[in-house]
Amino acid sequence: MPKEYASQNTRKKQDTDFEIAFYEGILKDTPMFIEALSVLGDLYTKAGLWQKGLEVDLKLSRLRPEDALVFYNLACSYALLKQTRAALGALTRAIELGWDDFEYLKGDADLDNLLKDEHFQQYIKQLEKKKKRLSKPLK
Repeated sequence: MPKEYASQNTRKKQDTDFEIAFYEGILKDTPMFIEALSVLGDLYTKAGLWQKGLEVDLKLSRLRPEDALVFYNLACSYALLKQTRAALGALTRAIELGWDDFEYLKGDADLDNLLKDEHFQQYIKQLEKKKKRLSKPLK
């Protein structure tokens, strides 16, 4: 690995570590700060700290029980930890709450283990068909 590339990776890790420490510090004083929790959960996931990311996503799901994006992120955390049943449950909840960006979902690397499942692929196809039917203009 070229020295320059290794140096960039080290800087990125240091930046991420700094950001994680920063948001953890904020949350010590204001543990229910939704935006800080959201950023911290994302940082944990990017840093490969999936269990910590899951813990943040679970907290967010209790604080924002009607937020489709929160449940989508929760599904991603479960999927990264290979907790397929829990991931499907959270994703189903996200869809019930209005998540319908299936193109994004199909390309999301966090959901790779779900995307390989034949039953899950069929489920997404059914949802896409339903979305198309519902979005057709009435004549």
